Amino acid sequence: MQFKHPEILYFLFLLVIPVLVHLFQLRRFQKEYFTNVRFLKELNMQTRKSSKIKKWLLLFTRLFLLACLIIAFAQPFFKASDSNNKSNEMVILLDNSFSMQAKGSKGELLKRAVQDILENTPEDQQFSLITTTGAYWDTDVKTIQKELQNTNYSSVPFHPDFLLTKAETKKPNTGKDIVVITDAINLDTKNISSLDSDKPVYFIVPKAENKANVAVDSVYISQTLDNFYEIGVTLKAYGKADNDVSVALYNGKELTAKTLAKFTEASETLTFTIPKKDFHGHVSISDNSLSYDNDYYFSITKPEKSNVLAIGENAKNKFLSRIYTEDDFVFTSSELGAVDYNSLEKQDAIILNELKEIPQALITTLKSFYAKGGNVVIIPAPDGSVQNLNSLLSGFGNATLQAATQTERQITKISFSHPLYQTVFEKKTDNFQYPKVNSAYTLSGTALPVLSYADQTPFLASATNRLGNVYIFSAAINKQNSNFQNSPLIVPTFYNMAQNSGKTGITAITIGENQSLIIDALLSKDEVVTVKNEEADFIPMQQILNNKIKLSFGDYPETAGNYSVVKNNEVLKNVSFNYPRTESNLSLQNENILKDYTKTDSVSTVYNDIKSQRTASELWKWFIIGTLVFLLLELFIQKFVK
Repeated sequence: MQFKHPEILYFLFLLVIPVLVHLFQLRRFQKEYFTNVRFLKELNMQTRKSSKIKKWLLLFTRLFLLACLIIAFAQPFFKASDSNNKSNEMVILLDNSFSMQAKGSKGELLKRAVQDILENTPEDQQFSLITTTGAYWDTDVKTIQKELQNTNYSSVPFHPDFLLTKAETKKPNTGKDIVVITDAINLDTKNISSLDSDKPVYFIVPKAENKANVAVDSVYISQTLDNFYEIGVTLKAYGKADNDVSVALYNGKELTAKTLAKFTEASETLTFTIPKKDFHGHVSISDNSLSYDNDYYFSITKPEKSNVLAIGENAKNKFLSRIYTEDDFVFTSSELGAVDYNSLEKQDAIILNELKEIPQALITTLKSFYAKGGNVVIIPAPDGSVQNLNSLLSGFGNATLQAATQTERQITKISFSHPLYQTVFEKKTDNFQYPKVNSAYTLSGTALPVLSYADQTPFLASATNRLGNVYIFSAAINKQNSNFQNSPLIVPTFYNMAQNSGKTGITAITIGENQSLIIDALLSKDEVVTVKNEEADFIPMQQILNNKIKLSFGDYPETAGNYSVVKNNEVLKNVSFNYPRTESNLSLQNENILKDYTKTDSVSTVYNDIKSQRTASELWKWFIIGTLVFLLLELFIQKFVK
């Protein structure tokens, strides 16, 4: 027990006064003898004894009364259990990721959390509030009421450790009471590693009542016909999808098609047929859970002919001219000595067909071509220089070729999920007539296998820098060395290797994945392109690559939708952006990792808990009550004790 005014305890010496008074009243009586009081002797003795008891009771009562009064003025108290953190500042970390769109018993989780803060935070309470998209420092509920109520959902995942680092950077070496409001979706131990469980950390975990959710996962071209595209739309159901889901396809604001999705499995794929021309729209569904993943935006550019250059002997390039027809490609075959280096950057794909020696100038040009988004296909010569080939491959990752062996090898494995074959096979096949080679190099490294031999080594592998692709064969495919030219695989393999994603296919970029896009355009030194739609615009990072521009988007735009790349009011290309689907599965709530922290159900509970732990136990009231009790005891003794 401690005292706010311990100097008042010196007044306890006043307790001597009642003692002195008592001793004065209890002085010895002088005996006086009388003749006729013998019969009163017993009565007198009893009265004297009773008087002594009464006076002792009064003494102790007055001593306690005076002691309680003096101690009450000294204001005794017990020290608060958490007094060391009394000067802490309040920091609230609020999860506004898309999973907080889920509905709890009182509405959307984020809106309910905001209302909880506004209703239960004292008006004079200073605090800092940080979300994934913004921060409010040293504020109060009145100041940020409108901003809080207008808080938008964010595609950025909620990472408490990152937000706490921002708070520490803003105010280092300052004690903090941390209140984390999150639904704990996708939360892992790394995200809370910087939270000290020995310090005041409170978690408020609102929970969704309905964890079932349907999301549009992806849109792709499943098949290309003469005048039409078949569009594949993949829907994913998280939890049990009891009802059919309405699916609509829009081109701009115009409804193109509509159907129902019936879920017999967790994933369902629907097919739409659209004309083979520019398409700038989205797929939309309706479900009663999260809304951010109900729309998937995508753009398709009317197919342009891809430029393909094959470098090698014209006789060996002849089979390629039958694949790259005039309908879809501008195909050129060139001997090595006749290559026009100035025309290489205008190509979409360059095929090196069995070159015995590749000049260093060509190697340097191909590396630059690949970095700018071009596709490179390498078919080694059976008697080529391994060292020369590896010098070329060093610019495309860590793939290497080892010396060729004269052993027949059967090609037995197809990577059906590889982008080259995603739209080729309707289903996996086991009775395929696989080709073979008589002589082959051994390809090693991290390149992704596309076709493999029976010994699991690659016959064809690929690597990508997310702009361009490189495809590496481990064997020559001339008819003397292989029957691959007679295989049904030859056409889709080479056809798809020459496709430029900027000229064909779907453009749908995921926000926050720092993807890049290369478009054909000429810019002067001071010119820039803008990405815009009717509601927003921004200037992406851009790099001029001769007659092309490389655009990098980072975390922009903030809102998913259909946009256009514009130069001086001229639309260069349509592009679409989508939110990542990382928040769609509401069953990924990882609340178990919070067992070392204090979990509460509301902000008011947090404030009450902090107040109770940091408020000293005042005891002076009890001593005042004790004073009154002893005062009443004295009165009772005076009146009733004889």
